[in-house]
Amino acid sequence: MSVLAPDPGLIRVSTIAELERLGLPVPPSSYPLVWEPGDEVELRSRLELEARCAIINIVLACAFGMPGRDALAWLDDAGLTGQATPPELSFLAEGEGDLRSFALHTEALAALGWLLSVVRRLDPAAPGAENIASLLPNLPAGEGFRSWQARVLTAPRDPRDAAAALDLYYCLDWSYLRAEELHLALPGYIDSNAIGQRRWALEWAVLFHGPFHDDPAGWEEVDLST
Repeated sequence: MSVLAPDPGLIRVSTIAELERLGLPVPPSSYPLVWEPGDEVELRSRLELEARCAIINIVLACAFGMPGRDALAWLDDAGLTGQATPPELSFLAEGEGDLRSFALHTEALAALGWLLSVVRRLDPAAPGAENIASLLPNLPAGEGFRSWQARVLTAPRDPRDAAAALDLYYCLDWSYLRAEELHLALPGYIDSNAIGQRRWALEWAVLFHGPFHDDPAGWEEVDLST
């Protein structure tokens, strides 16, 4: 269910304060807001979020050695094959695609875990997936999708909090890239790749409704160019 989104100007003030606290470059005042006053916001359904977590988890398992046929069988048993993207299915079935790009999805997974409240905090300066393995389907033990759902009992976050997080990572994406371009010290142990992955997940999961928003994008259609 959608709710009124928070004031985007006030959220941006908080975002800029966080960037300054981290010692990162601040985007120009003309940097666009993510949404407009009066827009509504919602999260994708819990089932969609859980399914995307499970799919990324199985793709990561395949990237780190799980046989593709076993990964495809797990998805089929979970009823999730139809929700995997063509590049993901090609990777699982044929090993096609950029292995490194799939491996980077650990931080997208952390952001999705945060949206489902299984990750407590997304630290903009620290890895977010260090302890997430125990919160995802236990593939070596043969845990299936439904058993995992029953074990973890996810709780989607307030969409207004998710919107604020999206604004932060939208600006962090610019700030990290700018800091790397200028060879400035980063605030912690992650780089722009990790920040971009978190933004990807948030851009996909947080849905705005208003006169200037397009229909929700698919996972592979998320635009991170601006």
